[in-house]
Amino acid sequence: MPFIKIILVAIALIVNFTISQPAWASKDFTKGVDYTEITQEINQLLNVQNTPEQAGYTSEQLQARLTQLQAQKSIMETAKKRAQCLNETGKTLGVYANKGKKSPTQLYYLAAGQITDDDWDCDGIYLPAGSQVVLNPNAPVEELTEPIAVKFVDGTQSIAKTNPTTGAIELNVAPAKIFKTGETNWSLPTLSQAEIDTQVPSKQLID
Repeated sequence: MPFIKIILVAIALIVNFTISQPAWASKDFTKGVDYTEITQEINQLLNVQNTPEQAGYTSEQLQARLTQLQAQKSIMETAKKRAQCLNETGKTLGVYANKGKKSPTQLYYLAAGQITDDDWDCDGIYLPAGSQVVLNPNAPVEELTEPIAVKFVDGTQSIAKTNPTTGAIELNVAPAKIFKTGETNWSLPTLSQAEIDTQVPSKQLID
């Protein structure tokens, strides 16, 4: 009888692993909305590569946009875990996250030096008006006149850090999209950095 029970338990485990994907299995981000949208835009731009003005670009701008899109597509094709945000700004950072698509994307607060847990999708970052920012690697510093939300594609490992020389917040990866008030269903409150610094960091993001 004990032997039969062992066999039954073994069969149950095999069936369970066959039917349900293990939590540690690699993610496939090529089946998401981000991947579809970016692939479509790449194809559209390739179709007008010889006449970039049709898409509202110069030749240089179109090539730069293609390079950016192809980098984002590569992230989704090679990423093994959900998007994460690392806060190296030295201050509290507003981040947009959801618990594996089981809840809507909401604004949370990430303490300095913390990274979001990979049980969460960190979809983007909130940057308040008055921030000095560099939104693309090698881009000039700009001061925001209104709050924005920057969105990253699935699987992005983003880092926000403060440049010790300029004091500007720099991103290691160019955002897929930049939202202003009224352009997204994400919450875009009017907060200063001083007000963000008073927020209690969201512990569930790092647990």
